[in-house]
Amino acid sequence: MALALGADGATVALVARDRAKLLSVREEVEAAAGRAAVFEADVCDEGRILELETQVSRELGRVQILINNAGINIRKNLVDFSLSEWRTVVDTNLTSVFLMCRAFVPHMRGGGYGRIINMTSIMSHVSLPGRTAYSSSKTALLGLTRALAQELAADGITVNGISPGPYATEMNTALIENPEANAQFLANVPVGRWGKPEEIGSLARFLCSEEAGYITGTDLLIDGGWCAR
Repeated sequence: MALALGADGATVALVARDRAKLLSVREEVEAAAGRAAVFEADVCDEGRILELETQVSRELGRVQILINNAGINIRKNLVDFSLSEWRTVVDTNLTSVFLMCRAFVPHMRGGGYGRIINMTSIMSHVSLPGRTAYSSSKTALLGLTRALAQELAADGITVNGISPGPYATEMNTALIENPEANAQFLANVPVGRWGKPEEIGSLARFLCSEEAGYITGTDLLIDGGWCAR
């Protein structure tokens, strides 16, 4: 998403905890003739988000697009969860979105244009064993998306979810590297393959365009047909 929007001329504020990865993505954005700045932060840390709000605005100007993409999944049965693990999943997938939106929505108001994209999941719509915390957080995030879209509609700010299905990302490395589990998983995907991250970039580019100004408060499945079964 950073690469797609950067290639379209957006100045991208890259936010994460891993500085090395941030610098690597910045190089990719700049190699595509885009502009990006790096901000090391934990998006679950309220105090750090307040600092981030000031830093981003000071260095890059008014924020017009916010993509909430931090996510974590702990796979285990509900009875085996510790409260700490549960809170880690919910705070990362849901509370971080509340904190980021609360910080940056005021910067979007007054310009007649704004875009918020929350990374939901097919687990906002369906679920699997061992996904109680993840599904709960992502379903709640879909509710946040719908409510916030109504709050901000009069300001020209759209709020939408993108629900990826199975994508070849680090979160799914264990499945991808297990031939038997990989085959079983892909048997549930009508298109028969893992998604490509750049396909999500293309969808984000459209949602941030003027042409998508009438799309708000919804969730777009990009799942290879998983939820259509």
